Amino acid sequence: MSSEISEPKTPFATTGRSRKGEPFVWLTAAGLTLGVAMALGLLLLILIKGGSSFWPRRIEVMEVSRNGAIERIAGYITQENERKNADGTIHEEVQVFRGNRDQNPEAFLFIDRVDIKNTSRPESFWLIERLEYGPAIAEPVSLTTPDGTFPASDPAFESKLDSVLKAGRDARKQLLVTERKKIGAISRELEELARAEKSGDVSSGIAETRRGQLQTSFEILQKEAAEIRAKLAESSFVGRVVDGKEVTYPAGNLLGVFASNRASFSERVGEMSHRITGFLKDEPREANTEGGVFPAIFGTVVMTLAMTFFVTPFGVIAAIYLKEYAKQGLLVQVVRVSVNNLAGVPSIVFGVFGLAFFVYYVGGSIDQWFFSDRLPTPTFGTPGILWASLTLSLLALPVVIVATEEALSSVPRGVREAALACGASKWQTIQRVVLPAALPGILTGVILAMARGAGEVAPLMLVGVVKLAPALPIDGDAPFIHAERKFMHLGFHIYDLGFQSPDAEAAKPVVYATALLLILVVVILNLAAILIRNRPKKRFAVSSF
Repeated sequence: MSSEISEPKTPFATTGRSRKGEPFVWLTAAGLTLGVAMALGLLLLILIKGGSSFWPRRIEVMEVSRNGAIERIAGYITQENERKNADGTIHEEVQVFRGNRDQNPEAFLFIDRVDIKNTSRPESFWLIERLEYGPAIAEPVSLTTPDGTFPASDPAFESKLDSVLKAGRDARKQLLVTERKKIGAISRELEELARAEKSGDVSSGIAETRRGQLQTSFEILQKEAAEIRAKLAESSFVGRVVDGKEVTYPAGNLLGVFASNRASFSERVGEMSHRITGFLKDEPREANTEGGVFPAIFGTVVMTLAMTFFVTPFGVIAAIYLKEYAKQGLLVQVVRVSVNNLAGVPSIVFGVFGLAFFVYYVGGSIDQWFFSDRLPTPTFGTPGILWASLTLSLLALPVVIVATEEALSSVPRGVREAALACGASKWQTIQRVVLPAALPGILTGVILAMARGAGEVAPLMLVGVVKLAPALPIDGDAPFIHAERKFMHLGFHIYDLGFQSPDAEAAKPVVYATALLLILVVVILNLAAILIRNRPKKRFAVSSF
Protein backbone atom coordinates (compact mmCIF):
# COMPACT_ATOMS: atom_id res chain seq x y z
CA MET A 1 0.00 0.00 0.00
CA SER A 2 1.57 3.24 -1.14
CA SER A 3 0.85 6.56 0.48
CA GLU A 4 0.52 9.64 -1.65
CA ILE A 5 2.02 12.82 -0.32
CA SER A 6 -0.20 15.76 -1.24
CA GLU A 7 1.26 19.23 -1.36
CA PRO A 8 -0.60 21.91 0.55
CA LYS A 9 -2.83 24.01 -1.63
CA THR A 10 -2.05 27.70 -1.75
CA PRO A 11 -3.80 30.56 -3.48
CA PHE A 12 -0.77 30.90 -5.79
CA ALA A 13 -0.43 27.22 -6.75
CA THR A 14 -1.69 27.46 -10.34
CA THR A 15 -1.54 31.02 -11.49
CA GLY A 16 1.19 32.50 -9.35
CA ARG A 17 -1.21 35.09 -7.96
CA SER A 18 -4.28 35.20 -5.78
CA ARG A 19 -7.64 35.15 -7.51
CA LYS A 20 -9.55 36.47 -4.53
CA GLY A 21 -9.32 40.07 -5.73
CA GLU A 22 -9.98 39.44 -9.42
CA PRO A 23 -13.78 40.07 -9.25
CA PHE A 24 -13.11 43.46 -7.68
CA VAL A 25 -10.60 44.25 -10.42
CA TRP A 26 -13.19 43.45 -13.05
CA LEU A 27 -15.81 45.49 -11.20
CA THR A 28 -13.41 48.41 -11.09
CA ALA A 29 -12.73 48.06 -14.81
CA ALA A 30 -16.48 47.87 -15.51
CA GLY A 31 -17.10 51.00 -13.43
CA LEU A 32 -14.35 52.86 -15.27
CA THR A 33 -15.70 51.73 -18.63
CA LEU A 34 -19.20 52.82 -17.67
CA GLY A 35 -17.97 56.24 -16.51
CA VAL A 36 -15.95 56.80 -19.68
CA ALA A 37 -18.89 55.69 -21.82
CA MET A 38 -21.24 58.09 -20.03
CA ALA A 39 -18.79 60.98 -20.43
CA LEU A 40 -18.26 60.21 -24.12
CA GLY A 41 -22.00 59.85 -24.61
CA LEU A 42 -22.63 63.24 -23.06
CA LEU A 43 -19.93 64.83 -25.23
CA LEU A 44 -21.36 63.12 -28.31
CA LEU A 45 -24.87 64.37 -27.48
CA ILE A 46 -23.63 67.95 -27.03
CA LEU A 47 -21.55 67.69 -30.21
CA ILE A 48 -24.49 66.44 -32.29
CA LYS A 49 -27.03 68.86 -30.85
CA GLY A 50 -24.63 71.80 -30.87
CA GLY A 51 -23.38 71.13 -34.39
CA SER A 52 -26.84 70.51 -35.83
CA SER A 53 -28.07 73.89 -34.58
CA PHE A 54 -25.88 75.53 -37.25
CA TRP A 55 -26.91 73.24 -40.12
CA PRO A 56 -29.31 74.97 -42.58
CA ARG A 57 -32.40 72.76 -42.81
CA ARG A 58 -34.79 72.52 -45.73
CA ILE A 59 -37.89 74.72 -45.56
CA GLU A 60 -41.12 72.74 -45.85
CA VAL A 61 -44.55 74.04 -46.71
CA MET A 62 -47.14 71.87 -44.96
CA GLU A 63 -50.89 71.78 -45.40
CA VAL A 64 -52.21 71.06 -41.92
CA SER A 65 -55.74 70.32 -40.79
CA ARG A 66 -56.46 72.60 -37.81
CA ASN A 67 -59.87 73.36 -36.34
CA GLY A 68 -61.67 71.87 -39.33
CA ALA A 69 -59.79 73.96 -41.91
CA ILE A 70 -56.62 73.53 -43.95
CA GLU A 71 -53.82 75.88 -42.93
CA ARG A 72 -50.52 76.33 -44.77
CA ILE A 73 -47.46 76.48 -42.54
CA ALA A 74 -43.91 77.14 -43.76
CA GLY A 75 -40.91 76.23 -41.65
CA TYR A 76 -38.39 73.53 -40.89
CA ILE A 77 -38.70 70.58 -38.54
CA THR A 78 -36.54 70.87 -35.43
CA GLN A 79 -37.48 67.63 -33.63
CA GLU A 80 -39.82 64.65 -33.71
CA ASN A 81 -41.29 62.82 -30.72
CA GLU A 82 -44.23 60.76 -29.50
CA ARG A 83 -47.01 61.96 -27.21
CA LYS A 84 -49.32 59.69 -25.24
CA ASN A 85 -52.87 60.84 -24.54
CA ALA A 86 -54.85 60.10 -21.40
CA ASP A 87 -56.52 57.10 -23.11
CA GLY A 88 -53.13 55.61 -23.96
CA THR A 89 -53.20 56.55 -27.65
CA ILE A 90 -49.76 57.42 -29.01
CA HIS A 91 -49.48 60.35 -31.39
CA GLU A 92 -46.42 61.18 -33.45
CA GLU A 93 -45.78 64.90 -33.56
CA VAL A 94 -43.19 67.22 -35.02
CA GLN A 95 -41.93 70.56 -33.81
CA VAL A 96 -41.78 73.13 -36.61
CA PHE A 97 -39.96 76.44 -36.51
CA ARG A 98 -41.97 78.85 -38.63
CA GLY A 99 -40.21 82.09 -37.64
CA ASN A 100 -41.90 85.39 -38.44
CA ARG A 101 -42.22 86.25 -34.76
CA ASP A 102 -43.63 89.65 -35.67
CA GLN A 103 -46.48 87.88 -37.54
CA ASN A 104 -46.96 84.75 -35.41
CA PRO A 105 -47.30 84.76 -31.61
CA GLU A 106 -45.50 81.39 -31.43
CA ALA A 107 -42.40 80.84 -33.53
CA PHE A 108 -42.40 77.10 -32.68
CA LEU A 109 -45.42 74.92 -33.31
CA PHE A 110 -46.17 71.26 -32.47
CA ILE A 111 -48.15 69.42 -35.15
CA ASP A 112 -49.53 65.86 -35.16
CA ARG A 113 -48.31 63.78 -38.07
CA VAL A 114 -51.87 62.70 -38.91
CA ASP A 115 -52.88 66.35 -39.34
CA ILE A 116 -50.27 66.98 -42.05
CA LYS A 117 -52.09 66.39 -45.34
CA ASN A 118 -49.41 67.47 -47.78
CA THR A 119 -45.77 68.56 -47.71
CA SER A 120 -43.64 70.33 -50.32
CA ARG A 121 -40.29 72.11 -50.54
CA PRO A 122 -40.69 75.03 -52.95
CA GLU A 123 -37.43 76.69 -53.92
CA SER A 124 -38.98 80.15 -53.71
CA PHE A 125 -38.96 80.32 -49.88
CA TRP A 126 -35.96 81.93 -48.20
CA LEU A 127 -34.74 82.07 -44.64
CA ILE A 128 -34.18 85.74 -43.78
CA GLU A 129 -31.97 86.66 -40.81
CA ARG A 130 -32.98 89.90 -39.08
CA LEU A 131 -31.72 92.04 -36.23
CA GLU A 132 -35.13 91.97 -34.54
CA TYR A 133 -37.89 89.39 -34.17
CA GLY A 134 -35.62 86.53 -35.18
CA PRO A 135 -35.53 84.82 -38.60
CA ALA A 136 -38.33 85.19 -41.14
CA ILE A 137 -39.46 82.70 -43.77
CA ALA A 138 -40.90 84.30 -46.90
CA GLU A 139 -40.78 84.41 -50.67
CA PRO A 140 -38.94 87.40 -52.17
CA VAL A 141 -41.20 89.83 -54.02
CA SER A 142 -39.16 92.98 -54.68
CA LEU A 143 -36.32 95.15 -53.45
CA THR A 144 -36.72 98.93 -53.19
CA THR A 145 -33.52 101.03 -53.29
CA PRO A 146 -32.67 104.65 -54.09
CA ASP A 147 -31.91 103.40 -57.62
CA GLY A 148 -35.41 102.04 -58.07
CA THR A 149 -37.49 98.93 -57.43
CA PHE A 150 -36.25 95.52 -58.54
CA PRO A 151 -38.79 92.66 -58.70
CA ALA A 152 -37.68 89.18 -57.68
CA SER A 153 -37.96 88.04 -61.29
CA ASP A 154 -35.29 90.54 -62.34
CA PRO A 155 -31.95 88.78 -63.10
CA ALA A 156 -30.11 91.52 -61.20
CA PHE A 157 -32.29 91.10 -58.10
CA GLU A 158 -29.99 88.83 -56.08
CA SER A 159 -26.80 90.72 -56.92
CA LYS A 160 -28.49 93.99 -55.99
CA LEU A 161 -29.70 92.42 -52.73
CA ASP A 162 -26.16 91.27 -51.92
CA SER A 163 -24.83 94.80 -52.42
CA VAL A 164 -27.60 96.23 -50.21
CA LEU A 165 -26.80 93.69 -47.46
CA LYS A 166 -23.09 94.54 -47.66
CA ALA A 167 -23.83 98.26 -47.49
CA GLY A 168 -26.04 97.61 -44.47
CA ARG A 169 -23.26 95.71 -42.68
CA ASP A 170 -20.80 98.53 -43.35
CA ALA A 171 -23.28 101.15 -42.17
CA ARG A 172 -24.00 99.24 -38.94
CA LYS A 173 -20.28 98.99 -38.21
CA GLN A 174 -19.89 102.71 -38.80
CA LEU A 175 -22.90 103.41 -36.56
CA LEU A 176 -21.40 101.22 -33.82
CA VAL A 177 -18.13 103.15 -33.94
CA THR A 178 -19.94 106.46 -33.85
CA GLU A 179 -22.32 105.67 -31.01
CA ARG A 180 -20.29 103.34 -28.82
CA LYS A 181 -16.76 104.66 -29.24
CA LYS A 182 -16.94 108.31 -30.23
CA ILE A 183 -20.06 109.34 -28.35
CA GLY A 184 -19.09 107.04 -25.49
CA ALA A 185 -15.69 108.76 -25.24
CA ILE A 186 -17.42 112.14 -25.03
CA SER A 187 -19.71 110.88 -22.26
CA ARG A 188 -16.75 109.58 -20.26
CA GLU A 189 -14.88 112.86 -20.66
CA LEU A 190 -17.91 114.82 -19.50
CA GLU A 191 -18.10 112.66 -16.38
CA GLU A 192 -14.40 113.13 -15.65
CA LEU A 193 -14.73 116.88 -16.26
CA ALA A 194 -17.61 117.11 -13.78
CA ARG A 195 -15.58 115.26 -11.12
CA ALA A 196 -12.52 117.44 -11.75
CA GLU A 197 -14.64 120.58 -11.44
CA LYS A 198 -16.22 119.30 -8.23
CA SER A 199 -12.84 118.50 -6.66
CA GLY A 200 -11.36 121.86 -7.69
CA ASP A 201 -8.72 120.46 -10.07
CA VAL A 202 -10.29 122.39 -12.97
CA SER A 203 -11.74 125.88 -12.73
CA SER A 204 -15.37 126.48 -13.59
CA GLY A 205 -14.49 128.69 -16.58
CA ILE A 206 -12.20 126.11 -18.19
CA ALA A 207 -14.71 123.34 -17.46
CA GLU A 208 -17.55 125.31 -19.04
CA THR A 209 -15.47 126.05 -22.16
CA ARG A 210 -14.50 122.42 -22.56
CA ARG A 211 -18.06 121.30 -21.90
CA GLY A 212 -19.26 123.53 -24.72
CA GLN A 213 -16.69 122.03 -27.10
CA LEU A 214 -17.74 118.51 -26.14
CA GLN A 215 -21.40 119.40 -26.57
CA THR A 216 -20.67 120.68 -30.08
CA SER A 217 -18.82 117.46 -30.94
CA PHE A 218 -21.67 115.46 -29.46
CA GLU A 219 -24.25 117.20 -31.65
CA ILE A 220 -22.10 116.63 -34.74
CA LEU A 221 -21.81 112.92 -33.92
CA GLN A 222 -25.53 112.67 -33.26
CA LYS A 223 -26.21 114.18 -36.66
CA GLU A 224 -23.76 111.73 -38.22
CA ALA A 225 -25.52 108.82 -36.50
CA ALA A 226 -28.90 110.07 -37.72
CA GLU A 227 -27.58 110.22 -41.29
CA ILE A 228 -26.36 106.63 -41.02
CA ARG A 229 -29.75 105.50 -39.73
CA ALA A 230 -31.46 107.31 -42.57
CA LYS A 231 -29.15 105.58 -45.01
CA LEU A 232 -30.07 102.20 -43.50
CA ALA A 233 -33.76 103.00 -43.99
CA GLU A 234 -33.39 103.96 -47.67
CA SER A 235 -33.82 100.41 -48.93
CA SER A 236 -36.47 97.83 -48.09
CA PHE A 237 -37.12 94.17 -48.89
CA VAL A 238 -40.66 93.02 -49.66
CA GLY A 239 -41.51 89.38 -49.07
CA ARG A 240 -44.60 87.20 -49.16
CA VAL A 241 -45.27 84.88 -46.23
CA VAL A 242 -46.94 81.50 -46.62
CA ASP A 243 -50.49 82.85 -46.17
CA GLY A 244 -50.00 85.23 -49.12
CA LYS A 245 -49.59 88.41 -47.11
CA GLU A 246 -46.86 90.79 -48.23
CA VAL A 247 -44.54 92.14 -45.53
CA THR A 248 -41.84 94.80 -45.77
CA TYR A 249 -38.50 94.48 -43.99
CA PRO A 250 -36.11 97.47 -43.75
CA ALA A 251 -32.90 96.47 -45.52
CA GLY A 252 -30.87 97.88 -42.64
CA ASN A 253 -32.53 95.29 -40.39
CA LEU A 254 -31.49 92.36 -42.59
CA LEU A 255 -28.37 90.34 -41.77
CA GLY A 256 -28.53 87.81 -44.58
CA VAL A 257 -30.75 85.58 -46.70
CA PHE A 258 -30.38 81.92 -47.66
CA ALA A 259 -32.40 79.88 -50.14
CA SER A 260 -32.01 76.54 -48.40
CA ASN A 261 -34.29 74.49 -50.69
CA ARG A 262 -32.29 75.19 -53.81
CA ALA A 263 -28.83 75.20 -52.20
CA SER A 264 -26.37 72.41 -52.93
CA PHE A 265 -24.55 70.48 -50.24
CA SER A 266 -21.42 72.61 -50.56
CA GLU A 267 -23.48 75.80 -50.32
CA ARG A 268 -25.15 74.53 -47.17
CA VAL A 269 -21.73 73.70 -45.71
CA GLY A 270 -20.63 77.25 -46.54
CA GLU A 271 -23.73 78.64 -44.85
CA MET A 272 -23.02 76.50 -41.79
CA SER A 273 -19.46 77.84 -41.67
CA HIS A 274 -20.83 81.38 -41.96
CA ARG A 275 -23.21 80.78 -39.05
CA ILE A 276 -20.47 79.32 -36.87
CA THR A 277 -18.24 82.32 -37.61
CA GLY A 278 -21.03 84.72 -36.72
CA PHE A 279 -21.74 82.79 -33.52
CA LEU A 280 -18.11 83.14 -32.45
CA LYS A 281 -17.55 86.82 -33.30
CA ASP A 282 -20.93 88.57 -32.94
CA GLU A 283 -22.66 89.97 -29.88
CA PRO A 284 -25.89 88.41 -28.57
CA ARG A 285 -29.27 89.89 -29.35
CA GLU A 286 -32.96 89.09 -28.89
CA ALA A 287 -32.57 88.22 -25.18
CA ASN A 288 -29.44 86.18 -26.02
CA THR A 289 -31.43 83.71 -28.17
CA GLU A 290 -29.92 85.12 -31.39
CA GLY A 291 -26.54 86.41 -32.45
CA GLY A 292 -23.18 85.32 -31.12
CA VAL A 293 -21.38 84.81 -27.84
CA PHE A 294 -18.09 86.65 -28.37
CA PRO A 295 -18.39 88.73 -25.15
CA ALA A 296 -19.00 85.51 -23.20
CA ILE A 297 -15.97 83.82 -24.77
CA PHE A 298 -13.80 86.83 -24.06
CA GLY A 299 -15.00 87.12 -20.48
CA THR A 300 -14.50 83.41 -19.80
CA VAL A 301 -10.93 83.40 -21.11
CA VAL A 302 -9.91 86.64 -19.37
CA MET A 303 -11.45 85.56 -16.07
CA THR A 304 -9.75 82.14 -16.21
CA LEU A 305 -6.35 83.60 -17.04
CA ALA A 306 -6.70 86.24 -14.30
CA MET A 307 -7.69 83.53 -11.81
CA THR A 308 -4.63 81.50 -12.81
CA PHE A 309 -2.43 84.57 -12.40
CA PHE A 310 -3.68 85.06 -8.84
CA VAL A 311 -3.88 81.46 -7.63
CA THR A 312 -0.53 80.15 -8.88
CA PRO A 313 1.92 82.26 -6.80
CA PHE A 314 -0.13 82.02 -3.60
CA GLY A 315 -0.65 78.28 -3.96
CA VAL A 316 3.02 77.59 -4.72
CA ILE A 317 4.27 79.82 -1.88
CA ALA A 318 1.90 78.16 0.60
CA ALA A 319 2.98 74.67 -0.51
CA ILE A 320 6.69 75.55 -0.29
CA TYR A 321 6.26 76.83 3.25
CA LEU A 322 4.26 73.79 4.38
CA LYS A 323 6.65 71.32 2.78
CA GLU A 324 10.07 72.92 3.14
CA TYR A 325 10.00 75.38 6.05
CA ALA A 326 7.16 74.62 8.46
CA LYS A 327 7.99 72.38 11.39
CA GLN A 328 6.04 69.19 10.87
CA GLY A 329 3.65 68.82 13.78
CA LEU A 330 0.07 69.13 14.90
CA LEU A 331 -0.37 72.68 13.60
CA VAL A 332 0.82 71.81 10.09
CA GLN A 333 -1.41 68.74 10.07
CA VAL A 334 -4.37 70.90 11.02
CA VAL A 335 -3.53 73.33 8.21
CA ARG A 336 -3.31 70.48 5.68
CA VAL A 337 -6.64 69.05 6.83
CA SER A 338 -8.16 72.52 6.56
CA VAL A 339 -6.83 72.94 3.03
CA ASN A 340 -8.23 69.57 2.00
CA ASN A 341 -11.59 70.38 3.58
CA LEU A 342 -11.61 73.74 1.81
CA ALA A 343 -11.79 71.86 -1.49
CA GLY A 344 -15.13 70.40 -0.40
CA VAL A 345 -16.82 73.68 0.49
CA PRO A 346 -19.77 74.43 -1.85
CA SER A 347 -18.81 76.99 -4.45
CA ILE A 348 -21.73 79.29 -3.61
CA VAL A 349 -20.17 79.80 -0.16
CA PHE A 350 -17.08 81.22 -1.87
CA GLY A 351 -19.39 83.53 -3.82
CA VAL A 352 -20.96 84.84 -0.61
CA PHE A 353 -17.51 85.36 0.91
CA GLY A 354 -16.27 87.13 -2.22
CA LEU A 355 -19.29 89.43 -2.23
CA ALA A 356 -18.86 90.34 1.43
CA PHE A 357 -15.06 90.61 1.60
CA PHE A 358 -13.78 91.51 -1.85
CA VAL A 359 -16.71 93.55 -3.19
CA TYR A 360 -18.12 95.32 -0.14
CA TYR A 361 -15.08 95.54 2.13
CA VAL A 362 -12.03 95.73 -0.17
CA GLY A 363 -13.83 97.38 -3.08
CA GLY A 364 -15.64 99.81 -0.78
CA SER A 365 -12.35 100.75 0.86
CA ILE A 366 -10.73 101.35 -2.54
CA ASP A 367 -13.61 103.64 -3.48
CA GLN A 368 -13.20 105.59 -0.24
CA TRP A 369 -9.45 106.00 -0.73
CA PHE A 370 -9.08 106.61 -4.47
CA PHE A 371 -12.54 107.25 -5.99
CA SER A 372 -14.29 109.30 -3.34
CA ASP A 373 -15.21 111.92 -5.95
CA ARG A 374 -17.37 109.32 -7.75
CA LEU A 375 -19.36 108.29 -4.68
CA PRO A 376 -22.14 107.40 -4.07
CA THR A 377 -21.75 105.64 -7.44
CA PRO A 378 -19.34 102.75 -6.71
CA THR A 379 -16.37 101.98 -8.92
CA PHE A 380 -14.74 98.95 -7.31
CA GLY A 381 -17.35 98.52 -4.59
CA THR A 382 -19.57 96.63 -7.00
CA PRO A 383 -19.19 93.16 -8.58
CA GLY A 384 -16.62 92.99 -11.37
CA ILE A 385 -14.19 90.71 -13.15
CA LEU A 386 -11.37 91.42 -10.66
CA TRP A 387 -13.43 90.21 -7.70
CA ALA A 388 -14.70 87.23 -9.67
CA SER A 389 -11.12 86.19 -10.45
CA LEU A 390 -10.04 86.54 -6.82
CA THR A 391 -13.06 84.59 -5.59
CA LEU A 392 -12.36 81.71 -7.96
CA SER A 393 -8.70 81.85 -6.92
CA LEU A 394 -9.76 80.96 -3.38
CA LEU A 395 -11.91 78.19 -4.83
CA ALA A 396 -9.00 76.66 -6.77
CA LEU A 397 -6.30 77.35 -4.17
CA PRO A 398 -6.50 73.89 -2.46
CA VAL A 399 -5.95 72.16 -5.80
CA VAL A 400 -2.72 74.07 -6.45
CA ILE A 401 -1.44 73.63 -2.88
CA VAL A 402 -1.99 69.86 -2.82
CA ALA A 403 -0.52 69.32 -6.30
CA THR A 404 2.52 71.49 -5.51
CA GLU A 405 3.20 69.62 -2.27
CA GLU A 406 3.05 66.31 -4.09
CA ALA A 407 5.36 67.65 -6.80
CA LEU A 408 7.88 68.84 -4.20
CA SER A 409 7.77 65.44 -2.50
CA SER A 410 8.52 63.71 -5.79
CA VAL A 411 11.92 65.40 -6.12
CA PRO A 412 14.53 62.83 -4.93
CA ARG A 413 16.25 63.58 -1.64
CA GLY A 414 19.63 62.98 -3.23
CA VAL A 415 19.16 65.95 -5.55
CA ARG A 416 18.61 68.26 -2.59
CA GLU A 417 21.57 66.83 -0.67
CA ALA A 418 23.84 67.20 -3.71
CA ALA A 419 22.92 70.88 -4.02
CA LEU A 420 23.49 71.48 -0.31
CA ALA A 421 26.83 69.63 -0.48
CA CYS A 422 27.94 71.98 -3.26
CA GLY A 423 27.46 74.94 -0.90
CA ALA A 424 24.01 76.12 -1.93
CA SER A 425 21.73 77.57 0.73
CA LYS A 426 18.32 76.09 1.42
CA TRP A 427 16.55 78.80 -0.61
CA GLN A 428 19.01 78.46 -3.48
CA THR A 429 18.39 74.70 -3.47
CA ILE A 430 14.62 75.23 -3.58
CA GLN A 431 14.79 77.99 -6.18
CA ARG A 432 17.30 76.46 -8.61
CA VAL A 433 16.94 72.72 -8.10
CA VAL A 434 13.69 71.67 -6.41
CA LEU A 435 11.25 74.08 -8.07
CA PRO A 436 12.45 73.45 -11.66
CA ALA A 437 12.27 69.71 -11.07
CA ALA A 438 8.78 70.01 -9.55
CA LEU A 439 7.52 72.42 -12.20
CA PRO A 440 5.64 69.77 -14.26
CA GLY A 441 3.71 68.72 -11.17
CA ILE A 442 2.98 72.33 -10.24
CA LEU A 443 1.66 73.01 -13.72
CA THR A 444 -0.52 69.91 -13.43
CA GLY A 445 -2.18 71.51 -10.41
CA VAL A 446 -2.58 74.77 -12.31
CA ILE A 447 -4.25 72.91 -15.18
CA LEU A 448 -6.71 71.28 -12.77
CA ALA A 449 -7.38 74.68 -11.18
CA MET A 450 -8.09 76.23 -14.58
CA ALA A 451 -10.52 73.45 -15.45
CA ARG A 452 -12.27 73.89 -12.09
CA GLY A 453 -12.51 77.66 -12.33
CA ALA A 454 -13.56 77.90 -15.96
CA GLY A 455 -16.67 75.80 -15.40
CA GLU A 456 -17.91 77.43 -12.18
CA VAL A 457 -21.04 79.54 -12.35
CA ALA A 458 -22.65 79.81 -8.89
CA PRO A 459 -20.08 82.15 -7.26
CA LEU A 460 -19.85 84.30 -10.38
CA MET A 461 -23.53 85.18 -10.14
CA LEU A 462 -22.70 87.10 -6.95
CA VAL A 463 -19.36 88.70 -7.83
CA GLY A 464 -19.47 89.98 -11.39
CA VAL A 465 -21.15 87.99 -14.15
CA VAL A 466 -24.17 89.53 -15.92
CA LYS A 467 -26.65 88.59 -18.62
CA LEU A 468 -25.35 91.19 -21.08
CA ALA A 469 -22.20 93.31 -20.74
CA PRO A 470 -22.14 96.33 -23.08
CA ALA A 471 -18.34 96.76 -22.73
CA LEU A 472 -15.48 94.27 -22.54
CA PRO A 473 -13.10 94.24 -19.56
CA ILE A 474 -10.19 94.80 -21.97
CA ASP A 475 -10.55 97.20 -24.90
CA GLY A 476 -8.81 100.00 -26.76
CA ASP A 477 -9.90 102.78 -24.40
CA ALA A 478 -7.42 103.96 -21.76
CA PRO A 479 -6.46 102.50 -19.32
CA PHE A 480 -7.23 99.47 -21.57
CA ILE A 481 -7.69 97.05 -18.64
CA HIS A 482 -10.93 97.72 -16.77
CA ALA A 483 -10.85 95.43 -13.75
CA GLU A 484 -14.00 96.96 -12.28
CA ARG A 485 -16.28 96.04 -15.20
CA LYS A 486 -18.84 93.29 -15.16
CA PHE A 487 -18.48 90.53 -17.73
CA MET A 488 -20.24 87.69 -19.50
CA HIS A 489 -19.41 84.02 -18.98
CA LEU A 490 -20.24 80.98 -21.09
CA GLY A 491 -21.41 78.96 -18.09
CA PHE A 492 -23.79 81.67 -16.93
CA HIS A 493 -24.91 82.17 -20.53
CA ILE A 494 -26.00 78.51 -20.59
CA TYR A 495 -27.86 78.93 -17.29
CA ASP A 496 -29.55 82.12 -18.44
CA LEU A 497 -30.73 80.60 -21.72
CA GLY A 498 -31.83 77.33 -20.15
CA PHE A 499 -33.80 78.72 -17.21
CA GLN A 500 -34.51 82.42 -17.76
CA SER A 501 -35.05 82.78 -21.49
CA PRO A 502 -38.44 84.19 -22.57
CA ASP A 503 -38.48 81.70 -25.47
CA ALA A 504 -37.24 78.32 -24.19
CA GLU A 505 -37.62 76.55 -27.54
CA ALA A 506 -35.59 79.17 -29.39
CA ALA A 507 -32.91 78.98 -26.70
CA LYS A 508 -32.37 75.20 -26.94
CA PRO A 509 -30.02 75.25 -29.98
CA VAL A 510 -28.01 78.09 -28.46
CA VAL A 511 -27.74 76.19 -25.15
CA TYR A 512 -26.22 73.15 -26.85
CA ALA A 513 -23.94 75.28 -29.03
CA THR A 514 -22.73 77.30 -26.03
CA ALA A 515 -22.16 74.14 -23.97
CA LEU A 516 -20.07 72.71 -26.79
CA LEU A 517 -18.13 75.96 -27.03
CA LEU A 518 -17.49 76.03 -23.26
CA ILE A 519 -16.06 72.52 -23.43
CA LEU A 520 -13.85 73.53 -26.35
CA VAL A 521 -12.60 76.64 -24.51
CA VAL A 522 -11.69 74.59 -21.43
CA VAL A 523 -9.98 71.96 -23.59
CA ILE A 524 -8.00 74.59 -25.49
CA LEU A 525 -6.86 76.30 -22.28
CA ASN A 526 -5.86 72.95 -20.79
CA LEU A 527 -4.01 71.89 -23.96
CA ALA A 528 -2.07 75.14 -23.94
CA ALA A 529 -1.12 74.58 -20.30
CA ILE A 530 -0.16 70.97 -21.01
CA LEU A 531 2.11 72.04 -23.87
CA ILE A 532 3.78 74.55 -21.56
CA ARG A 533 4.13 71.86 -18.88
CA ASN A 534 5.73 69.33 -21.24
CA ARG A 535 8.74 71.55 -21.92
CA PRO A 536 10.16 71.47 -18.36
CA LYS A 537 8.94 67.88 -17.97
CA LYS A 538 11.38 66.72 -20.67
CA ARG A 539 14.19 68.79 -19.22
CA PHE A 540 13.83 67.68 -15.60
CA ALA A 541 13.20 63.96 -15.79
CA VAL A 542 13.72 63.45 -12.06
CA SER A 543 10.11 64.45 -11.33
CA SER A 544 7.53 61.69 -11.34
CA PHE A 545 4.82 63.98 -12.75
